[in-house]
Amino acid sequence: MTNKIFIIGLPRTATTSVCKALVELGFTTAHTAYIQKAFDDAQVIADTPIFCDYQVLDQHYPNSKFIHLARDMNAWVPSIRQLLQRMLHNLQRTDGGFNPYLRRCYHDIFSPLTVDNINNDDFLIRCYDRHLATIKTHFRDRPDDLLSIDVSHAMSYQRLLDFVDLTPRESNDFERVNIGGKVTAWKQVDSEFKIESTRRGRIDKLDYLS
Repeated sequence: MTNKIFIIGLPRTATTSVCKALVELGFTTAHTAYIQKAFDDAQVIADTPIFCDYQVLDQHYPNSKFIHLARDMNAWVPSIRQLLQRMLHNLQRTDGGFNPYLRRCYHDIFSPLTVDNINNDDFLIRCYDRHLATIKTHFRDRPDDLLSIDVSHAMSYQRLLDFVDLTPRESNDFERVNIGGKVTAWKQVDSEFKIESTRRGRIDKLDYLS
């Protein structure tokens, strides 16, 4: 077992579907992680702050593996726009709203985060492409440490199994969740392998950022 598996795809690229699949395969998994216990206990961690901080995490957790999730722009752009529109108020608040890790990550990736930019297809595509280009540069000499899959493509589930050194089990494909703008599927996952992201809503100072 490698040190960690970090899922570094952007939001709305099927991070929940992949996390759910890995839970069902027996990996302790956190979909977002804002306390040190989540980083200590989870074998797999996704979403915020992972997609933003993967380079620092790569140094802090040597010998880890990374999974990038790709999605066709015709599907991703309207989906991420809907998510950002729904989150914008809380992302821009200075009197509360989202926790600082989440807020920082979204502002870093989708900068400058404005209403006009959210409604601009070219801006969103540039954000996606910039994130992908940085990933490719970071792992260009380490192809064995990075898997890139689109869960809508045939054999993507098998490629995941190969990457984590597992043979197929009952399922041979990903279950598609959070379809149609929904973002609540992870809350419905009930498993001993699911790792909580916060401590009853509270967050920690994370070791890798010290």
